[in-house]
Amino acid sequence: MKTEALKEFLDNKVEQYNHPKFIESDPIQIPHRFSKKEDIEIAAFLTATIAWGNRKSIINNASKMMDLLDNSPYDFVLNHKEKDLESLLHFVHRTFNGTDLITFVKALKHIYNNHGGLETVFSKTAKNESLQTAISQFKTHFFEIEHLARTQKHVSDPLKNSAAKRINMYLRWMVRNDNTGVDFGIWNNISPSQLSCPLDVHSGNVARKLGLLTRKQNDTKALFELDTNLRKLDPKDPVKYDFALFGLGVFESF
Repeated sequence: MKTEALKEFLDNKVEQYNHPKFIESDPIQIPHRFSKKEDIEIAAFLTATIAWGNRKSIINNASKMMDLLDNSPYDFVLNHKEKDLESLLHFVHRTFNGTDLITFVKALKHIYNNHGGLETVFSKTAKNESLQTAISQFKTHFFEIEHLARTQKHVSDPLKNSAAKRINMYLRWMVRNDNTGVDFGIWNNISPSQLSCPLDVHSGNVARKLGLLTRKQNDTKALFELDTNLRKLDPKDPVKYDFALFGLGVFESF
C-alpha cells in the first residue's frame, strides 16, 4: 500500500476508534471516573501498570484498586498511614500483588513529595524526539525508596530493550488531547510529537501486515522503527495511530 493510501486508511480507522464509545470497553474508563488532575494521573498510572491479560479482568482489578484507595487515589497516596496499607496486601492481578501495590503507593508519594509529581518527573528529562530516556529516568526515581527487587519488573525500562507498552500507553493517555474525550491531555509540558506507540502483540502484528514494521521482536528497536514510520504519517500526533492498529487487531482480527 502506498504511503498516501495507507495514511488515508489509517486516518479513517483512527476516526472510527478514537471515539468516546471506545472508553466503554477499555481500561481508560478507570481514570475517567475522576476529575482532579492528580486523581486522574495516579488512577491512570496504576491501571496502566496492570494492563496486560484479559481486558475485563484488567478493568475489574483496576476498579478494586481504586476501592482500596478509597476512590481518592491522590489523597490516599499522600496521606496514608502504615495501617491503611494493610488492606492492600490481598490485592492481586496476575504477577502484580499486594506487596507491589504498597510499594507503588509509597513510590508515588515519593514522586509527589520529592520530584514535583508525575508530570514533572517525566517532562524534566524528556527529549524532543522521544520520551524513552525519560521513562528510564522515571523508573530510577520511582525505585529510590526501599523495595523488593521483584517489584521493579512492573515498570519497564526502554534502555534495557523493552518496548515499555504499558507506560507508553499511560503517557498517551496523559498527553494527547484531540477533543474526542478519550485521552485526557492534562499534561502540558510534553508534546504529542514526543510520544511512542504502545507496542504489543496486536499493534505489532497489524503494523507488520501494513509494512510499518519489519522487526520480528516487540522490543526497543521495533518501537523506534514503528515510531519513525508513524511520524512520517503524522509528525505532530503519530500515536493517534495506536487507535487504528489496536482496533484493527482486537476488534477486526486484521
